[in-house]
Amino acid sequence: MLRIHVSRLDLSRVRMATRPDAMWETILSFHRLRDRRASTVFGKWRTETRARLNGEAQLLSAVVPPRGYFPDFLTPSQEGAEPFGLDVGMEALRDTPADRIRRELDLMAAGRRRGGRGPGGPGAGRITAALPAALSEGRAEPLARLIGALRSYHDAAVEPYWPHIRASVEADRAVRGRALLDGGADGLLATLPPMIRWRAPVLEVDYPVDRDLYLDGRGLLLQPSFFCRSTPVVYRDPSLPPVLVYPVTHTGAPEFAEPGPWLGRLVGHTRSAVLQSIGNGCTTSELARRAGVSLASASQHASVLREAGLVLTLRHGSSVLHTLTPLGGSLLRGGAPLALS
Repeated sequence: MLRIHVSRLDLSRVRMATRPDAMWETILSFHRLRDRRASTVFGKWRTETRARLNGEAQLLSAVVPPRGYFPDFLTPSQEGAEPFGLDVGMEALRDTPADRIRRELDLMAAGRRRGGRGPGGPGAGRITAALPAALSEGRAEPLARLIGALRSYHDAAVEPYWPHIRASVEADRAVRGRALLDGGADGLLATLPPMIRWRAPVLEVDYPVDRDLYLDGRGLLLQPSFFCRSTPVVYRDPSLPPVLVYPVTHTGAPEFAEPGPWLGRLVGHTRSAVLQSIGNGCTTSELARRAGVSLASASQHASVLREAGLVLTLRHGSSVLHTLTPLGGSLLRGGAPLALS
């Protein structure tokens, strides 16, 4: 179990990430790629992603073990509240001091020796030994190779699904935002997924090892993640800005963000008004009031919009909360795309 010790000052500095973090999603998706579990959500994604890879997985296996510790420098820390886009994250990775790379790779190697396992596949043992050794020497070329592999992997495994990933994170933010408005930071922490339990002044987290993390007045950034599956993640280095990465509630498998035949059903002023009324999120009852329709009609329209990929629906207490997907927001803006960083 992980115990995060939260003072009253820390509680006032708990904040939600505003969007997915590209580096965390990239690294955590690589774990999901090698994990056969949760096939309903990730099975099709695994098949599609593997078909687009071109050797990146073998190189990344050298620095991202299938289980246990992976180096903190792969998911650069955030001094502010904003998650990193891919380009900013890659630049932060490129600027990692050589002594920190060496220290964290040594920790990873020690964990591998204790676990007695490493990535398989032809030549994997040679690569697993060679790349960390070259990175530890502090030379630019091995780090550039790693960054190139991460970028290529991200392009194959994460970028095509980014609208779905972002919509899932924004839906989670809407639920947490409601909890924050209703009950403050205490209420927010109490609504996190069931593997996280708020027992003031300690946030208890299901975790593979026994550990205590003291925030010491720094607050805590809550980072919802599409590819975090069942165990939340924190940095091993307690001196880094505290961030808790936790899994979103999955509403379906990620798909390429392309309009489907359901858009043909979006005809008529009432449904357009319902889509616009959802705005930054609302319950079915609020939707009915905003759009001026009955509760049953609001529920039926929301169901069609959800099937069309324009709305996400998550449960919030005894109610459900509807939020727009990037495609839904784009449709309201007349087709203007959302930024993907």
